Amino acid sequence: MNLMGGIHPVEAYDYLVLARSRLLDWVGQLTHAQYAQEFPIGHRTIRATLVHVASAEWGYARRLQGQPVPPLAERPFARYASEPFPPLQQAWAEQADRTRTALLEVRDWSAPVEYVSTFGGRKRRYRTTAAGVALQLLFHEVHHRAQVMFMLRQLGFDATNLDYSVLAFLVEDLEP
Repeated sequence: MNLMGGIHPVEAYDYLVLARSRLLDWVGQLTHAQYAQEFPIGHRTIRATLVHVASAEWGYARRLQGQPVPPLAERPFARYASEPFPPLQQAWAEQADRTRTALLEVRDWSAPVEYVSTFGGRKRRYRTTAAGVALQLLFHEVHHRAQVMFMLRQLGFDATNLDYSVLAFLVEDLEP
């Protein structure tokens, strides 16, 4: 599958990992208290929001591979909900390799994907395609990344622009 402009989902994921690395560099500068501080946005803390995104990525990668996805509390990333940041960062870096592999292994982006989820306390059946799962994986992180950037700014960090154009376009200054 190619997205608009011939971009393959793996290329889009590579950008996501680059933007994530910048975000996680900022998060790595936080004290533990800041990492766990509550905000009225996202999953209420930077830690909980990042754990949620990493866990969701793990689940979407498994769905792309046709593997079952257990409830949130049983997923491997659930253990990081009460731990300091470095172990989550390491586990997510390892997950990124598995996610990239899952995206590369997809042969039919129009293949149907169906699953049942109880996220949010309601049991729901989801029907989409492999492309739909890949796009959700990408857009889901961007959504929550913006929330974490907001939280970082509230803590006084200059969480700067992580737009695709900033990180992926070739840019040439024409004037000093």
